[in-house]
Amino acid sequence: MITVDALSALPGIGHGFFPRTGGVSEGIFASRNCGFGSGDRREAVTENRDRCRRELGPAEALLTVHQVHSPRVATVTGPWTPETAPQADAMVTDRPGLALGILTADCAPILFADAEAGVVGAAHAGWKGALSGVIEATIEAMRALGAVPERITAAIGPCIGPGSYEVGPEFRDRFLAEDPDSARFFHSPAAGNGAEARPHFDLPGYVAERLRRAGLRQVAVSGLDTLAREDLFFSYRRTTLRKEPDYGRQISAILLTG
Repeated sequence: MITVDALSALPGIGHGFFPRTGGVSEGIFASRNCGFGSGDRREAVTENRDRCRRELGPAEALLTVHQVHSPRVATVTGPWTPETAPQADAMVTDRPGLALGILTADCAPILFADAEAGVVGAAHAGWKGALSGVIEATIEAMRALGAVPERITAAIGPCIGPGSYEVGPEFRDRFLAEDPDSARFFHSPAAGNGAEARPHFDLPGYVAERLRRAGLRQVAVSGLDTLAREDLFFSYRRTTLRKEPDYGRQISAILLTG
């Protein structure tokens, strides 16, 4: 389990960014695949999630949503089953023991906590969700439960890094149309013979900037690249490049411990 000091220092908060290691899945899903949406055996995914829940601490349940790359946020008041999970890309709660889990395989998982208010949140920030406002919507939902943005600590977990995230010019144009200052999150490495390669996007840098603009003062970034670290993480981009039929998902989670 990977942790960040900024969240570990907060009283009453448990969190973890779980790598792909330490589970029971096999083949392309080896070994801690936590995604029911994959083609993995359901009993293997269930055991992998249970292992994460037990490592987190006193968690009554480890909950995930049906992620749809949106700015939707679910306010959690009690447990649900995978079949009844709402469609959303973020969750917030003020109830101890309910672990909020985000599934990723290159997108950025963000864990939030205002320990003084006793409010936590978790968000799935791929480029589409980040651009459409899932970060700001999560902070607003936490505020509705009593959190104060200036007190919220946020940690961005392992995701595809700027050295790995090659995109097309039309992708860059979407961000520049929304905010010309977003140009600083794109770079084009030399392709040889003086030419420039396709642009690369700094997803964690972009997410961190939106968190800061939303009023957060404490933002931590793991710096771990899911595409580059096959030993630790699943990656949708890696699967696509290899033309593999499916891929696993790692989970990141946070909870109030009491």
